[in-house]
Amino acid sequence: MTEPIVEIKNIHKSFGPLEVLKGVDFTVNKGEVVCLIGRSGSGKSTLLRCINLLEKPDSGVINVFGQDILHTRNVNAYRAQVGMCFQQFNLFNNMNVLENCVKPQLKVLHISKNEATEKALKFLDKVGMKKFAGADVRTLSGGQKQRVAIARALCMSPKLMLFDEPTSALDPEMVGEVLSVMKELANEGLTMIIVTHEMNFARDVSDRIVFMDQGKIEEQGSPDQLFNTPKSERTRSFLNASIANAR
Repeated sequence: MTEPIVEIKNIHKSFGPLEVLKGVDFTVNKGEVVCLIGRSGSGKSTLLRCINLLEKPDSGVINVFGQDILHTRNVNAYRAQVGMCFQQFNLFNNMNVLENCVKPQLKVLHISKNEATEKALKFLDKVGMKKFAGADVRTLSGGQKQRVAIARALCMSPKLMLFDEPTSALDPEMVGEVLSVMKELANEGLTMIIVTHEMNFARDVSDRIVFMDQGKIEEQGSPDQLFNTPKSERTRSFLNASIANAR
């Protein structure tokens, strides 16, 4: 029987008069890869940020790893279990590549510098960035920065990985190198929630695709179901437009 890692019930979130999430119910099971798709402003990134407590919902319930995270007393301990990669990488420009991966481990996991360095080099190697360990992050390409950001997140041994449009800030030729790393993570069984506009990637990697529209989940299902036999006219319209734009 599948084990739910994330359970969201009736989440609402507004920014001033703008209601961004309008009663979202959402579940992710252990080992599942779920891609959130939809137009800009549909609430995808806000939902992701609520899961990581970067935004607090106005109402509703979020249970992650079986705990009510909206009332947790130790946000840092919770976030240590949840890796997040952003559009803009969020690396520390005053540190080199290795230091970017070591420092968070020392601060949050309280392990020795030797152990943190060993883990950092292991995951930098995994994403093909070990040879850049001593490099100034400001000299890296966008694709390289995003791979370092993924390695940094993996160093924390997360039970859940969140990706917020990880390729949207990249030049087209750099997108593939980041998506290939994410595909490998998916194949290894890491639980992931991915906000993406890369439809081919969503189709190839997802166990389930969730289409959000106007702050609600309009439709969800397997890639085959959503791409080939969508039930909603809104879903069909969005996918047709996305596929046409990709040509």
